[in-house]
Amino acid sequence: MANKGPDIGNSAIEDIDAQQIRARVAWLYFIGGLTQQEIADQLGLTRLRVNKTLGQLRNDGSVVVDIRLPLARCIELEHKVREHYLLEEVCVIPTLPDDPENQRAVGDAAGGVLDRLLQDGMGLGVGWGKTLTAGLKRLTSRPLPDSWVTSIMGGLTRGSGSSTFEVATGYARAISAECYYLTAPLYFPTVESREALLSHHGIRETMRRARSVDVALVSCGDMTSRSLLVQTPTVSENLEGLLAAGAVGDLLGVFLDSDGKPVDHPLNERVLSVSPEQLKSVRHSILASGGWYKVNIIRAILRGGYIKRLVTDEKCAAALLGEANIPQDNSQ
Repeated sequence: MANKGPDIGNSAIEDIDAQQIRARVAWLYFIGGLTQQEIADQLGLTRLRVNKTLGQLRNDGSVVVDIRLPLARCIELEHKVREHYLLEEVCVIPTLPDDPENQRAVGDAAGGVLDRLLQDGMGLGVGWGKTLTAGLKRLTSRPLPDSWVTSIMGGLTRGSGSSTFEVATGYARAISAECYYLTAPLYFPTVESREALLSHHGIRETMRRARSVDVALVSCGDMTSRSLLVQTPTVSENLEGLLAAGAVGDLLGVFLDSDGKPVDHPLNERVLSVSPEQLKSVRHSILASGGWYKVNIIRAILRGGYIKRLVTDEKCAAALLGEANIPQDNSQ
């Protein structure tokens, strides 16, 4: 009887074929410069499938486009924002018209900034949100056995692929590092209950690590319904009071006024996170956030001097300098 090779199931063969198609579409489009219709004709696919495949390739990080040409306007804004707000580094990317795509692109660029800074032995603290999740795709996977990752803020009661636990886990896996979690809610019912939990050894140890990180990657939230934090019952029920207190957004769950000072509101007394003031002492702190609706809170954070590096988009950067008007926002 003839010796048969290894038995590969139909599903495995189909998966290999699908990956081959994805690779060919990527090569022909990004390297070959063919149009979607030309690729469809060459590979015997529909144009719709080519379009969908390209979208998937962008979203899952299978293709990383490294543009070496200088973007003059972005570079000019980087210099101006850095000088105006006394920052160590600013990265400005072209603004995308679609908000979620713009958010993803800002996160992707922030991942590139983090990738350059991260070295073995460093402690990395991360916040939460879709922007930070997007940064994972630009982080070079490599073992950093002497490093560790920790969440620097409490969590929410529901997951969305971008919670504190999921984001911290993702970055820890990328560098094969140990991960620490603040296994507690972001906001406590009372100040007393917060203090009681901080006496727990595990929470106390994680908070100690969170305050001693070498690198912190954070985002921020505005006061509209676009913010996932505002959508939570705890914050939405207090939204009127927060706005009356002058809040323009939050950094690590702490609500700030337009000058970057924490507002006088009970939620700020019941939050479990590294405080903005404590963030000042972190050696490398990166704020990744963009979109015109984030301008007020980003400006507040920069005025407060809480972070040393900013990654944002072109229109947001121009608005931070007063070179562009912020559209009126009616979404609450």
